[in-house]
Amino acid sequence: MAASLQQATGRIIVETTGPGFIDISRRVGQWIGAEGGRDGLLTAFIRHTSASLLIQENADPDVQRDLMRRLDGLAPEDGGYAHTCEGPDDMPAHIKSMLTETSLSIPVQGGRMVLGTWQGLYVVEHRARPHRREIALHFIGTID
Repeated sequence: MAASLQQATGRIIVETTGPGFIDISRRVGQWIGAEGGRDGLLTAFIRHTSASLLIQENADPDVQRDLMRRLDGLAPEDGGYAHTCEGPDDMPAHIKSMLTETSLSIPVQGGRMVLGTWQGLYVVEHRARPHRREIALHFIGTID
């Protein structure tokens, strides 16, 4: 008899300290385990327009530094933007968010995200000051 699909939803809060990558792989993995998720699909969605989610290299921090540097080059603070009421880092943050991801789908097998050996799940903060970021989680699949 085939197992029926079930769903679980949740949220995690990530406190950022300014621009950069925050690895949330362990926290999301713990949430899947606490919900009893076995095999299915996890959707992670960041509820903000100036931060993003990425699956990226988790072994060499130079990769993250290079990515941030490249994003800064694509959307510099001195870009002559019309939208400036929230500070010089806000419009570049929106552009960086548009160029990356706000939602990711990740397969789950045997209760674990199916990430590659060198992959991690990250919140990427694009604003200059600390923020409190909320990530909505949804799992659909078999649950213990």
